[in-house]
Amino acid sequence: MIREVAWRLFASEYNDANLETEGTGERPPSYIVTPLGAKVNRVFVVGVITDVENVGTDGQPMWRARVSDPTGTFHVYAGQYQPEAASALSKLKPPVFGAIVGKSRIYSPQPGTTYTSIRPEVIKSVDESVRDYWILEACRSLQKRLDAMAEAQKMDPPTKEGLVKVGVKESIADGIVQAVNHYGKVDLSRYMAMLAEGLRYLLPEYREPIAPGEPTVDAPRPTKAEPSREADESEGKVLEIIAALDADGKGAPWEGILETATTRGVSKDSLEESINALLDKGLIYEPILGRMKKI
Repeated sequence: MIREVAWRLFASEYNDANLETEGTGERPPSYIVTPLGAKVNRVFVVGVITDVENVGTDGQPMWRARVSDPTGTFHVYAGQYQPEAASALSKLKPPVFGAIVGKSRIYSPQPGTTYTSIRPEVIKSVDESVRDYWILEACRSLQKRLDAMAEAQKMDPPTKEGLVKVGVKESIADGIVQAVNHYGKVDLSRYMAMLAEGLRYLLPEYREPIAPGEPTVDAPRPTKAEPSREADESEGKVLEIIAALDADGKGAPWEGILETATTRGVSKDSLEESINALLDKGLIYEPILGRMKKI
């Protein structure tokens, strides 16, 4: 059997998928096809593991973990049939940077509703530099599929042979044709924004907002400074508030965050936007309902 390539792709694209197909052969592999044509049997994910929980029993544990990247969250499940991965998950103390290789899974509890997840084969703790390199690789992979899908949208109808002729790899071309037939014409601008978000996340000033009044000598001028600066300043304030209020190590309570943010000039709407942005960026997580904790 040929070992399937482990795709590098962002959580948001993976979670958008609702098409499952099978390969050929005596023991055909199953694939999840994303809207951009990634034909995924295995994935390689690096992100912040923010939550690990045994959703099974003591006798038959089933470990569930959430892994955040700049665009969203992967859901990982490991049980008795993945003993090494389950053991690794049970020993992790979130939040921690983790690298996961696993099989793609899709679950449809009822027509029109699908959930994607990963069944891990290998789980290891890594450092921030490995996570950042993975983000760069996921961006490169996403750019290739965006270019290929743009070519497909010029064709009526797109074909595997036609895409191969314009330089698209055969494995990607096959997935793209299946994606077009299933999802129709995909809004590429949404995934271009995802690409920009991933690349922007690698900038130090994006993850650590610069406080107002700091010197900016020799700093490049941002092309869209005003809207992003406002958001960054608000996120910076909220991050400081969460860290300051986390006195017992269990996370900052929402009521305290709201009260302190209001006194510092952050409206409730801006606070909620900042909280959501910080969660998406993997800078904070919710250890228990109603509490926020800095990573």
